[in-house]
Amino acid sequence: MGRQLLETDQKALEINLNDSIYGTFAEIGAGQEVARHFFQVGAAAGTIAKTMSAYDKVVSDEIYGLEGSGRYVCESRIYKMLDHEYVLMTDRLRKHRLDTRFFVFANSIAALNYSRTIKGNGWMGVRFQLDPNKEPNDLVLHVKMKDKDNTLQQQAIGILGVNMIYGCYKYYKDPETLLQSLIDGLHGRIEIDMVRLTGPEFSDLDNRLLALYLIRNKICKVTMFGPNKEPVHGSEFLYRKNPLLVRGSFRPVTKVNWNMIQSGIKQFSANLEHPDRLLQLSEITLENLNRATELDEIDETDFLHRAELLAELGQTVVLTQLEDQTELIKYLKDFKVGQVGLVIGVRDLMGIVQSKFNKEKSGNHLETFGKLFKGNATFYVYPSYKDGSTDIQTTDNMPVPEDITFLFKYLKSIGQIIDIQDYDPDILYIFSWRVLQKIKGDEAGWEDEVPKPIAELIKKEKLFGYPIKHIEFKY
Repeated sequence: MGRQLLETDQKALEINLNDSIYGTFAEIGAGQEVARHFFQVGAAAGTIAKTMSAYDKVVSDEIYGLEGSGRYVCESRIYKMLDHEYVLMTDRLRKHRLDTRFFVFANSIAALNYSRTIKGNGWMGVRFQLDPNKEPNDLVLHVKMKDKDNTLQQQAIGILGVNMIYGCYKYYKDPETLLQSLIDGLHGRIEIDMVRLTGPEFSDLDNRLLALYLIRNKICKVTMFGPNKEPVHGSEFLYRKNPLLVRGSFRPVTKVNWNMIQSGIKQFSANLEHPDRLLQLSEITLENLNRATELDEIDETDFLHRAELLAELGQTVVLTQLEDQTELIKYLKDFKVGQVGLVIGVRDLMGIVQSKFNKEKSGNHLETFGKLFKGNATFYVYPSYKDGSTDIQTTDNMPVPEDITFLFKYLKSIGQIIDIQDYDPDILYIFSWRVLQKIKGDEAGWEDEVPKPIAELIKKEKLFGYPIKHIEFKY
């Protein structure tokens, strides 16, 4: 969908001049910049019913209630703000404005502080009507600010807030365009790493696609969604957890994938001081999604099929556009996690090692690999058959460039590279791409190569090209 790029003030003025749109602004913390745009462009009386700022925590609690977590920059705070302000608006104004589409904008922001212990992030939301006779919709997101100056971060929040309100009314028919419009005037200054669109106008929208749009449009590098098929943010569940990530194509989930997950959990938990805090996550990369089609675009249906299988297995999915795990580990550390485990196939580890070695033109391989294994991250390596044989390949016999052999052995000796021991050698012949071929080609036997719930779901929902003729008739 093509669109005209407008300056922030142009967007605010266009909203102000639309007599059918009227709303409230509630901004707490450092995010008190959005309403200002609508005031300064003129004609604000046509748009703004009320603005308010509860900077003091006690005042905020008196208005919106206490937070069980004790945090104010959190998802639940935004929904409480939207609920409270929207009810006030409709109770006070609906009888006076029967044909008006109401909205409430809310944010709770922690900008860069004086001591720089807070990098700058927050939650923002818009509750908006597209029809005055219908229930409202919600756009809620989490944003990370990248400016290194407090004033610039607040300015960015002001621009983003205008983009949100404008996008809700201008681009609601095209959610991907709506997301693209959110970073107008903000490229390189923010990352939106979670977004959710709900309401009567979006009842048919799968919010997991919004996660894909964020990654595909380079609006963020990491985003997540849970087994309930809804977007989630790490700040809401990762604190003090010990995340274990399993990277794969999951196209489809095979018995090998499931064995990697289970054996990885078993071995990782045995090395944890608090195994009850283990949190297992499944990672899909943008690169992997791109490989699923010969076209220069991502197959959204293919993506959703993978997501369906992982949801069936109770998996929280991490969607990334990262070159390697170094950046992902750094991302997780921002949530004050404990130990990090990464389950990886030995073939994938070989690829990473060789890629790093070839990419380092200066010859400083020790520094390069030191960064990869920095921190509390441990690689749990799942074996495979060697090419063309049934000999099992592990980190003990995988090829390693001579220049880094010593470092590789050292990382093994200190427990940052560990071979998975509790694996099933009888399933190592299974590859996702081959199972996919069998499904599409209606070949027998593929059901034995995937977990039973996965086989049942593929047949029931006709996933991955499963022949439509397989319909069971009961007489």
